[in-house]
Amino acid sequence: MGKLVVTEFVTLDGVFEDPGGAEGLAAGGWAFKFERGEEGNAFKVEELMAADAQLLGRKTYEGFAKAWPAMDGDDFGKKMNSMPKIVVSKTLVEPTWTNTTVLDGDLGAGVAALKQQYENILVAGSGTLVRGLLDLGLVDELRLMVYPTVLGSGRQLFEGVAQPQGFELASVERGGDCSLLVLANAGSGDAQ
Repeated sequence: MGKLVVTEFVTLDGVFEDPGGAEGLAAGGWAFKFERGEEGNAFKVEELMAADAQLLGRKTYEGFAKAWPAMDGDDFGKKMNSMPKIVVSKTLVEPTWTNTTVLDGDLGAGVAALKQQYENILVAGSGTLVRGLLDLGLVDELRLMVYPTVLGSGRQLFEGVAQPQGFELASVERGGDCSLLVLANAGSGDAQ
């Protein structure tokens, strides 16, 4: 049975929206005001290289599909472009990014099938999808790169989660200016 890993950039007040500034929000680009350092960069590279597939919401997919196909000059870009990508969407019909398929049916059944097919599934961004996965008890691990800033507004990652979720702290590291938190689902054995 595969593992579903959610990886996010978040602020101290839980905002995950527009860390790179591509969405044009007033506070967008907040992640670029800090250094991830060698440790933080290595964390992100190792995380991607260990993944067998990416599961993405439509909005995150569209943002990634605009940027990543042109960035295949290094190992990170090559991996992003070559790995299987599954987009959860009821509206996307013909994805254009290489190795992309659409999951438009039941989320729980679809993710269960993906966990049979892939050992390590990575979910980045995709707030609505993440909340749906949490509500279904399908998230095995959270990897949060916490940036030392408070924005006071913006979409919060866990806003609207339907029920309490139990996670255990697996590790804490420093990545430049950021903290790298890895949390394991306290009930992940039951969630699969």
